[in-house]
Amino acid sequence: MTVAEAIRAAATRLAATSDTARFDAELLMAQALGISRSDMLLRAMGASVPEGFAALIERRAAHEPVAYILGHQEFYGREFRVTPDVLIPRGDSETLIAAALEVAADAALVLDLGTGSGALLVTALLELGAAQGVGTDRSQPALDTAEGNARRLGLGAERAQFRRLDWRAAGWAKELDRFDLILCNPPYVEDAAELAPDVRDHEPAGALFAGPDGLDDYRILIPQLRALMKPGGAAIFEIGFIQGDAITALAQAHGFHAELRHDLANRPRAVVLW
Repeated sequence: MTVAEAIRAAATRLAATSDTARFDAELLMAQALGISRSDMLLRAMGASVPEGFAALIERRAAHEPVAYILGHQEFYGREFRVTPDVLIPRGDSETLIAAALEVAADAALVLDLGTGSGALLVTALLELGAAQGVGTDRSQPALDTAEGNARRLGLGAERAQFRRLDWRAAGWAKELDRFDLILCNPPYVEDAAELAPDVRDHEPAGALFAGPDGLDDYRILIPQLRALMKPGGAAIFEIGFIQGDAITALAQAHGFHAELRHDLANRPRAVVLW
């Protein structure tokens, strides 16, 4: 069987698992071959199927996300390593970067709360040029992943630092500075929400679920923001697309101005607070 034939068969196998079965099969074949997808499509479609491809397809058929199988995910044009200890960066979260570049283009000090893979912090620092930043997370494996991504993408310790902090613990922020820009993609999924098996069974539950209405962590963080913000600073939170009104009201109740930002599907995806 050739690579092309195996990809067709794998796409059929994955049709019940994935809405992007053909694309998944191509990515996994390229991984098995040890080359890029574009190189594979141009030069290797008639080659023999490499050992290990079938095992990768079976992992995907069991709903394991492609990003975890590959060990990386693209975000804002850069490749970030990911493990099951962190949420997979998604294109929707790029809405926060676009908002940051709009409202805080001169930010010198950036805080990323719940940094996970580090995608938001690292991207913001690279796009802002000379900014420095701190990424926090309660998970040490997540911090290790984030720091590894920062270093691979050229951010040394003088620009990107990582600290293990849990915002649900008393006094968690006492050693933090004040920041020009705060980014946060908190857990915001309702506890009873029905999620695809790819997410529910593989991504870290602690980074997903946040109480009956998904707002628990906003209720913790928003009242504490002023103590972390420099005068004139801004905070940008990712939100579920049905949560805009509730989070705007919560922010306004704590003295913030709030504006929503929409993702590429024109759904509310971020709220800017100042």
